[in-house]
Amino acid sequence: MSLEMKVPAVGESITEVTVSSWSKNDGDFVEMDEVICELESDKATFEVTAEAAGKLSIKAQEGDTLEIGAVLCEIEEGAGGGDAKPAEPAAESAPTEAASESKATGEVLEMKVPTVGESITEVTLSTWQKSDGDFVELDENIAEIESDKATFDLTAEAQGILRIVAQEGDTLEIGALICKIEVMEGAPAPKAPAADAPSETASAPAPSGSETYATGHASPAAAKILDEKGIAASDVKGTGRDGRITKEDAANAQKSAPTQESSKPAAPQFEAPVFGGGVSREQRREKMSSLRKTVARRLVSVKNETAMLTTFNEVNMKPIMDIRKKYKEEFKEKNEVGLGFMSFFTKACCVALQEWPAVNAMIDENEIVYNDFCDISIAVSAPKGLVVPVIRNAESLNFVQIEKEVIRLATKARENKLSIEEMQGGTFTITNGGVFGSMMSTPIINAPQSAILGMHNIVQRAVVENGEVVVRPMMYVALSYDHRIIDGRESVSFLVRVKQLLEDPTRLLLGV
Repeated sequence: MSLEMKVPAVGESITEVTVSSWSKNDGDFVEMDEVICELESDKATFEVTAEAAGKLSIKAQEGDTLEIGAVLCEIEEGAGGGDAKPAEPAAESAPTEAASESKATGEVLEMKVPTVGESITEVTLSTWQKSDGDFVELDENIAEIESDKATFDLTAEAQGILRIVAQEGDTLEIGALICKIEVMEGAPAPKAPAADAPSETASAPAPSGSETYATGHASPAAAKILDEKGIAASDVKGTGRDGRITKEDAANAQKSAPTQESSKPAAPQFEAPVFGGGVSREQRREKMSSLRKTVARRLVSVKNETAMLTTFNEVNMKPIMDIRKKYKEEFKEKNEVGLGFMSFFTKACCVALQEWPAVNAMIDENEIVYNDFCDISIAVSAPKGLVVPVIRNAESLNFVQIEKEVIRLATKARENKLSIEEMQGGTFTITNGGVFGSMMSTPIINAPQSAILGMHNIVQRAVVENGEVVVRPMMYVALSYDHRIIDGRESVSFLVRVKQLLEDPTRLLLGV
């Protein structure tokens, strides 16, 4: 039976690809899922794997440009297997008793990208935690996928042998095929002998006379690593099939030191400067994560689509600092959480938001949506970028509850464990650049919200009180707001009210 293999769909906007290279020759016997060629589009390089085992008949030649769906090759299933496939070494057939513990059921389970949120249409495959051909247990973590909002673990849906389809860095739509699992029953199959203890029957490297195209050729992932290191593929020895350079080969490759002759110009007019140790002019490129790309897109959109202004004020932090100094030990001993500045600012903002509801509102097409509740978003710097988890109904929480919620959300953010629900919504945002030493800034609105409060560092400055110059711990505060919905009177009055509540914290307790 002859199986036609066609050019697969590799992206929404890609209509044609070029056959970059064939890893197999016409008439060769190929195994199922074995890499047979590479295709290039205007955006990326893709590997094509055999959809069945059999004799390969090439229809498109290297350099041909093909449309999506065009015939690439044919595979005559089962043909030539006995001649082309060498017998396995005797040593590898020894552990038959152990291998019988796991039995293949013949079922192949396709794992597809799961639905991870209502508004998420695509994800990026961040890392594989298992390798192609590994045995995986049911519900074992096999990969990490990330969206523009969060990172998720992908777990195996069955026990068996993993066959990887999508590669690290690939952007996939919801429902796209990510891997296959050859379902097995029983215990995992025994692993192959370790590389550091080769047996005498291990196959020797192929002689130079039997080299194929794959010999010395780097896979796309390996080629990318070599390009970043500035190492030529010809300087790396491949350990993959037919001498192919694998990703591991590229990662372990070291750049050879330049020779003395090559480091000097042929006929120098002046001596080149000699740099000491540690001087480097190397560059490196890293692909932007989905989270970083989404943050960048949203921030530019806010700048272009809102009438954003910023108003400033300053706050004397001495009253709050005196309260913290007096009660922080008792507060922590009783509540098992420290008394920070964030609870004071959150409570003050909630009071001011209820007095100036436009600051807590948002625009939805031709309507203004006013919120009776205060869902306060707290900006947190996470390892993969800025995230903004939400404290729900902050106006109803006390100082202890706010401090515990801030710590809980910040910890989950730094561990990349925030859920979509914990980051959705929010009616007003607070960001604290002061922890990094910022004196003053103009924070950008967190759309679709209409305002954001920026906190800054506390500096001892000379101020005038009752006609006398005194030194006080002062903080600049900034309110960026959308002038389409918030007028100058409302924005300035809101910030003055926040200043009033922070400089006299007893007002927060008395509600005045």
